[in-house]
Formats: sequence, structure tokens, C-alpha cells
Amino acid sequence: MSIVINECTMKDVTELQKISYNTFYETFSPMNSEENMKTYMEGAFNIKKLEEEISNPSSTFYFLYDHDELAGYLKVNVNEAQTEEMGKEALEIERIYIKKEFQKKGLGRHLLNKGLTVAKDQNKRKIWLGVWEHNVNAIHFYHKAGFVQTGTHSFYMGEEAQTDLIMMKVVE
Repeated sequence: MSIVINECTMKDVTELQKISYNTFYETFSPMNSEENMKTYMEGAFNIKKLEEEISNPSSTFYFLYDHDELAGYLKVNVNEAQTEEMGKEALEIERIYIKKEFQKKGLGRHLLNKGLTVAKDQNKRKIWLGVWEHNVNAIHFYHKAGFVQTGTHSFYMGEEAQTDLIMMKVVE
């Protein structure tokens, strides 16, 4: 396995948009309306929004390549960029997405480990994420990695409120 993880820069924004649309759609379209998917993706993954996120020093994106092919990405947030107030000792994994054709190869573990490394490098004491309550595979993955559910929050898919489980792990 030839795995490389690189930090995204502004020159990567078009590729980031493409993989964001692709992986989000693959993951959530079977369980959501086309209208809600379109509304969410147009808001979350438009070029201007992604450029703002890439330029925010409290957010970082990483691309994961498997044999020189873009297979997935990671987004982490600290400080005010976190989607929930978790304090300065926390790092949020906002997104871990792997393209469908690369799933079940252990690549998600590489991105999770990258998030943990970033948290350690920044002297964070805890790492957390929100995962949709119906995303059973992801919940199992995070439990297996030592995350525990500590709460819930609402996530809006278009007009529809959905529930995300807040899962946390102490950084060791």
C-alpha cells in the first residue's frame, strides 16, 4: 500500500470541491431527498466557502492518496472553527470521507491517525467529531478506535434537522 497524506492549499480548491461533492453524495444520497442534498452541498461545498475554510488558520484539509490516486480527505478544526464550542484543548474532525471504490481498505484509519497526530502536535487533550446517528458503519469505526458518545447535536440537511452523535476521545 502506497499511502500519502498531503495538506491542501488554495491550489487544491477545485479538486477539494470535486471530492467533497462526490463523497458526500455517495454517503448520504440514498437516505436523503435530492432537494436537501442539493441545498446542503451547494452551501457547504461552493468554491468561495471552501476558499474561506482553507484560508482559515484554525481549519486544515488533507488529501489522502492511494497509489497516487486521490482516495479521500480529512478536515480538522481547532479554536473558533470548531462546529461546537469544545474549548481550546479540543480538536474537531469535521470530515473524514473516502471515495466508495477505496472503502474497506483501511484508509479511514490513516486519516483518523492523521487527525490524532495533528491533535498531539498542537497539544490538544481531546479529539471529537459528530457522526450521523444512522451512519452505522462510521459509528462502529469510531467506537473501535476508542471514541465514546458524549452527546448529540442537530445537523441540518437542507430544511431537515438530523441528529449527529458527538463522539470524543482523549488524546494520549
